[in-house]
Amino acid sequence: MSELAFLTASELAPLIQSRQLSPVELTNHMLNRINTMDSSLHTYITPLHDLARQQAKKAEADIISGAYKGPLHGIPIGVKDNYCTTGIRTTVGSKLFADFIPDKTATTVDKLLGAGAIMLGKQNMHELAAGSTGTNPFFGTTRNPWNTHHMPGGSSGGGTASLAAGLTTLATGSDTFGSIRLPAAMCGVYGLKPTYGLTSTHGVFPTAMSLDTAGPMARSVSDLTLMLQCMAGFDANDPASLKAPVPNYTEHLNQGINGIKIGIPSYYLEGLDPDVEKLFQHAITTLQHLGADIRKMTIPELTLSTFSGYAIITGEASDFHYEWLQTCSEDYSADNRTFFLSGTLTNTPQYVRAQQARRKMTEAFDKAFEDVDVLLGPTIPMTTPAFSEYWIEQNLEVIRRCLPFTSPVNLTGTPGLAVPMGLDKKGLPVGMQFIGNHLSEKRLLQVGNVWERTEPLSIRA
Repeated sequence: MSELAFLTASELAPLIQSRQLSPVELTNHMLNRINTMDSSLHTYITPLHDLARQQAKKAEADIISGAYKGPLHGIPIGVKDNYCTTGIRTTVGSKLFADFIPDKTATTVDKLLGAGAIMLGKQNMHELAAGSTGTNPFFGTTRNPWNTHHMPGGSSGGGTASLAAGLTTLATGSDTFGSIRLPAAMCGVYGLKPTYGLTSTHGVFPTAMSLDTAGPMARSVSDLTLMLQCMAGFDANDPASLKAPVPNYTEHLNQGINGIKIGIPSYYLEGLDPDVEKLFQHAITTLQHLGADIRKMTIPELTLSTFSGYAIITGEASDFHYEWLQTCSEDYSADNRTFFLSGTLTNTPQYVRAQQARRKMTEAFDKAFEDVDVLLGPTIPMTTPAFSEYWIEQNLEVIRRCLPFTSPVNLTGTPGLAVPMGLDKKGLPVGMQFIGNHLSEKRLLQVGNVWERTEPLSIRA
C-alpha cells in the first residue's frame, strides 16, 4: 500500500477509470499517511479529511455511473494556502490571516476540482509567500522528507515536501521569485512556473502582482502536463490573464530531443557549489548523448536580475502590505518584516530603473531564443542547507544567493521547468531548470519528459 502513495496521477488515472482502484480507497490511504507522518513534517496547515472523503465518494459514484471526467478525476491534490477556497480557512501562512475565511475560490482550484481532483487540504508555506526556507513560526516549519534537519525550500515547500513524502499526488504552487522551482529542487520533485498570465491568479493572495504566477507541482512531467492542461486559459477576472489558445500539451510529450538546441548561459555557471557544478556538467553530457545540440552563450543582461528583481518584488510587496506594516507590524515574522520594510525604501526612480532593466532582460531573452530552443541552468546555485538557529539571517541569505538564478524567469515572464538533477554527497536532491520563450510550455515539457526518463534521482555527485 505504501507504493500507492508514490504512484503518479498518470499511473493512477487508468486504474481509477477502469475501476481497479477506488478514489475512496486512495483518498483514505493518503489521509492515513497525513495523520501518521505530518505531525513531524508540517506540510499541511489545514487538512480537510471530511471534505476529501465527501469528494472521493462523489468521484467514485460518478465514475461507477459512467461519468468519468478525465485523468484528474479521483486524484488527490494539495492546495497551497495562498489560494482562496470558499468557506475554508486560507491563512497565507501568516498570523495576520489565521482566521481568514474567503467567500471565493481561486480560479485554478475551481478548475482542478471541476475536473474531479480531491482536495486533501491547504498546504503549509513560507509566510505570505515571501521566503525561501519553509520556516514558519506560526504554523510549524516544514521539514524536508529526505532529511528532516534540512529545509524544503519555499515558499511552496509544503507542497513539494508533501509530494516527496507521498502525502499527496499533486500540488499547486505559486512562483513570484522562484517559489515553485526552488523547493522543487530541494525536495527532488518537478515544478512548472508557466508563462506569466497563462494561468489565472484570481483568488491567489498577491505577493508582487506583476510577477505572481500560479503553477503545478508533481512527481513527474506527465503529471505537470495534466495539471497545466486544466489550469491554463483566459480568465476575465484576472487583469493579467492572456487571451491565448491552450494547446494540447500532451501532443509531443513523448518525442525525443534530437536536434533541439539547448543554450547554456555562462551566467548560470558562476558561483555554484561543487556538487551542483558536478551534477550540472553530468546533465549537459547526458543531454548531448540524448541528441540535444548544446550551445554555450552569454546573456550579459542577466546580471541585472538581482537589482531589478529585489527592487520590484520588495517594492510591490511592501505597497500591498503598507497599511498592515503600519498598524500591526508585530504580527509579521522577523524575516518577512525585514523583507517587506526594505521595500518601503524603494523610491520611484529606483522602481523605474528596475523596470527598464527588466525590459532589457526580456529583449535579451527574445534575442537568445532566436538561436536556441531552450535555455538551461541549475535551479539554484547551492545544495540544500540544514536549518540554522539563526533562521532570520538564513532566509535572507538563501534569497540573496538564489534570487539571481530564479528571478530572471519571473522578470521576463517566461516559463521555467524545474527538474531533479541528482543527489549531492549528503544524499539530498539538487535541481536544474529548463527555460523557454513565452508560451513554449509544450516544448519545455517535451524536453523535461525526456530528461525524466534518465532517472536523475539515481545520479550521485
